[in-house]
Amino acid sequence: MGECIEVVREGAVARVWLSRPDVHNALNGQLMSELVGALRELAADDGARVVVLGGRGRSFCAGADLAWMRQTALSGGANNAEDARVLASLFESIDAFPKPVVGRIHGSAMGGGAGIVACCDIPIAAARARFGFTEVRLGMAPAVISPFVVGRIGKPAARELFLTGARFDAARACALGLVNRVEPDDEALDRAVDETVAALLMGAPKAQAACKELARTITDQPIEVARETTARLIASLRAAPEGQEGMRAFLERRPPAWQPAAGEGDGEG
Repeated sequence: MGECIEVVREGAVARVWLSRPDVHNALNGQLMSELVGALRELAADDGARVVVLGGRGRSFCAGADLAWMRQTALSGGANNAEDARVLASLFESIDAFPKPVVGRIHGSAMGGGAGIVACCDIPIAAARARFGFTEVRLGMAPAVISPFVVGRIGKPAARELFLTGARFDAARACALGLVNRVEPDDEALDRAVDETVAALLMGAPKAQAACKELARTITDQPIEVARETTARLIASLRAAPEGQEGMRAFLERRPPAWQPAAGEGDGEG
């Protein structure tokens, strides 16, 4: 818990809320520092298996706090560059987080906010959510978020949306692959998030970490390297305690040890 974020634990589920609702959860140095710190703690917490990332108030995240950015820009070259690196580390910490991250997206997700969406494993949006990479209209570029955004929506769409700065709706965000699902309203959004969390809790934690890293990195490897990487991975997972437990549980027609008891992990934050 901090001044700019809230962490609500519900058993194996950690709901992390951006909490600057008066400025639509705009990103400043303190919010970013608190969020990176919370993710670091949750990564090391074996009891936390799924993170749900959302925003308090009317928006998910309106992007960078322009007052903070202007002050940073005027503070000198070294400070300006360091704050940009901190911003980059925020997106990296979400993208590389070793557990599933579900995005609960409502209201505005602009600039860096849309970048956070791109870093979530399973972002789900309300139909009225709005997105945009609007930096060009402020004389800037979506620089530090670009690797994650291009990885999700591809170069052609990124070129258009980065160059125009145009805003777009949840339906287009889903068509582009920026979000995975669109729900008609906030109530349906919460149901979809809870259903997704329940499905994730059925999976084995170490296997999920391996799946996430595989999806993030495998296409960057030449096929001959990927062949060896994937062969070693499946061999190690089959022999590991989780793999052995999963196969035993299947053969014995019982739930594996990592699956929660009925009702565990449910609830709202």
